Amino acid sequence: MNTKKIFVKSYGCQMNVYDSNRIKDLFFEEGYVITNDIKDANLIVLNTCHIREKAAEKVYSDIGRIKKINKKKSKDDYKLVVAGCVAQAEGVEIQKRAPVVDFVVGPQAYHKLPNMIKNEDISINDDFLQNEKFNHLVYNSSNSVSEFVSIQEGCNKFCTFCVVPYTRGAEFSRSVEDIQKEILKYKEKGIQEIILLGQNVNAYHGIGADGKTKDLAYLINKVSELDTIKRIRYMTSHPIDMSDSLIQVHGTNKKLMPFLHLPIQSGSDNVIKKMNRKHTVKQYLNIIEKLKLSRPDIALSSDFIVGFPGETDKDFEETMKFVEEVKYVIAYSFMFSPRPGTPAFKLKDIDKKIKKARLSALQSLLKQQQAEFNKSFIDKEMDILFEKIGRYKNQYIGRTIYNQSVFTKHKENLINKFKKGIIIKSTDFALECQV
Repeated sequence: MNTKKIFVKSYGCQMNVYDSNRIKDLFFEEGYVITNDIKDANLIVLNTCHIREKAAEKVYSDIGRIKKINKKKSKDDYKLVVAGCVAQAEGVEIQKRAPVVDFVVGPQAYHKLPNMIKNEDISINDDFLQNEKFNHLVYNSSNSVSEFVSIQEGCNKFCTFCVVPYTRGAEFSRSVEDIQKEILKYKEKGIQEIILLGQNVNAYHGIGADGKTKDLAYLINKVSELDTIKRIRYMTSHPIDMSDSLIQVHGTNKKLMPFLHLPIQSGSDNVIKKMNRKHTVKQYLNIIEKLKLSRPDIALSSDFIVGFPGETDKDFEETMKFVEEVKYVIAYSFMFSPRPGTPAFKLKDIDKKIKKARLSALQSLLKQQQAEFNKSFIDKEMDILFEKIGRYKNQYIGRTIYNQSVFTKHKENLINKFKKGIIIKSTDFALECQV
């Protein structure tokens, strides 16, 4: 009997990585084994992202490549699935544009995929089934050190540039008990770090054991009660959901790492208003001030969109001044990419040359800040949790409490071990330590 093999490619955010792991778990229960060689796969799943235009086009490019790779195969020998946010946004269009695709499934309905393939009675499922989905997922650990846990999905914010409310649906939070059950399964496998995920993770409002709504601060404290879980992180947050209770838990819960990804997208109130972000630069800075009072060493990360329609030179200068004031340890910046179906899609785009010049200037500043932050740790001792093997012999890669990547060479297997390391070298993106 030939063993069925599944190949899953994940695009985009950590939430997609989590979903891809759950898809693998579902098919593991169906007798499939994971393969990293697409040529060997009987089932190919592309778990897509729709945040930026190039991400969607990359999916179509990959579909064409898969068709070429498998041109000598019968369609009975393999099935091709497009899952995720592109599937949700362009379901019918995908099958029109790429008939080689057998099944299309959105991010809230992928638990239906095994039955869709088994019965072949439906080729597209883009229903919003958040409440149902989590009751049908399987939770096998995908790692030996750290594990993503999706606690909240969807978005009610409707930023004018963003497709998430249309592809992921309204905000939905899992119950505290449901999340605890999942984490306990990872705990049994020796996982020491939990990363709580959500499109707006700090909008979490799950039901507790007493039937009352609980916030993210409460959930973090509950997770920290598990003795073998040593580190807790969460992402991605929205400034308007940064409650005082969550800010305070950064100072009181020692298992919560002093690193926060808090996107602002622009340092100009004019642009923020056009983006419908529902906060001001001053309000964001007040949050940062409170966070630093609660946890003085907290490291901050963010997202920026450059060249949003209507962004002037003055707006961009305000963004640069804002970044200089906050001093991010890492940040992700992109040129505005109009997404069909969003309000910003109808706005007049800025000249690409101007956008490129602004992005280059911003990225240069952000890179400088990250390099300076990393350099400040040379000759200092840091706690590192090692999570994977490096590309060189006896090389291991881990993370600091500030989420910095650290590498070292060691004869002992360091995977899933905490070690104190002296930082001996820094680069723009990583640290080298001596254990």
